[in-house]
Amino acid sequence: MKHLQRIQNFTQLKVLADARRLSILQLLMERPATLTQLGEELNEHPAQVRYHLKKLEAVNLIELVETRVVGGYVEKYYQAKAHAFMLQDMILPISRKPNRIVILGSDDLALDLLAGNVPETEILTLPIGSLEGLVALREGQAQLAGCHLLDIESGEYNLSYVRHFFPDRDMKLVTLAHREQGLLVTKDNPHQIHKLEDIARPGVRFANRNKGSGTRLWFDSQLQKLNIPSHRINGYSLQLRTHTQVAKRIARGEADAGIGLCAVASTFGLKFIPLFQERFDLVIPQEQYTNPSLIPFFEILNSGNFRSTINHLSGYNTTHSGETINP
Repeated sequence: MKHLQRIQNFTQLKVLADARRLSILQLLMERPATLTQLGEELNEHPAQVRYHLKKLEAVNLIELVETRVVGGYVEKYYQAKAHAFMLQDMILPISRKPNRIVILGSDDLALDLLAGNVPETEILTLPIGSLEGLVALREGQAQLAGCHLLDIESGEYNLSYVRHFFPDRDMKLVTLAHREQGLLVTKDNPHQIHKLEDIARPGVRFANRNKGSGTRLWFDSQLQKLNIPSHRINGYSLQLRTHTQVAKRIARGEADAGIGLCAVASTFGLKFIPLFQERFDLVIPQEQYTNPSLIPFFEILNSGNFRSTINHLSGYNTTHSGETINP
């Protein structure tokens, strides 16, 4: 019995849309049970329970785990396939373009610009965080994942994480750009924030990023290194999914500081205090890397026009854009 199983297709979702089947599944997640036991628990006739059980079994949510002969009758015990289920699926719009690329993972301004400039291709990007992007890529929900995950021990970006998530698959990392992150504060900076430790001062409101994002993972590692407990950070529990959301919150006066891209600080008229530079990669399985439908995407990424556009973003460097790394 698995600890957690993700529900990722509409057939399973459709079966669970019936409240009685959902109740049966929840009971069988707790312990194995027979038709009779389930009928008594739910006040349903065994014939009705059998009907729902067959529906659940057909979509691989439950299984027969034991058969007993009691008093001349055969009792069948069913059990859920997992201790817990996570509902997860993606509904995509109807596309009128010949190609579609789904990119999940980290938030990036250059990636958004690239997504809008590939001919005959619809590119859908969703900022769910670097770690979640790799999970989604592993589960086949995207063709590429954007990430900037620092391995603290080696000082390298992304490689160790890709090896961990894909030990059994050939993968490629294609560098989108190097970019600079730092503290975002208002121009007048009334709290005189000049380094990371300053955000732990009383009265400073911090705009934090979401768990699983590369920025959040870097921030948490720095707090540990500086021996600053998270409870001292006013706003630590906040989870903002993009650099733009962080900048907007500060620009509106709802926060005093946050960590974000230099380019975002420039866009919103905020003061930028550099903290680190990082490599942002696009992670892609080998079979997708050679997919003809992705050729226009990589052609634009490697074009001089695209690099010139990205170089106009503050804090971006395209010297290594388009380079391929084998993990």
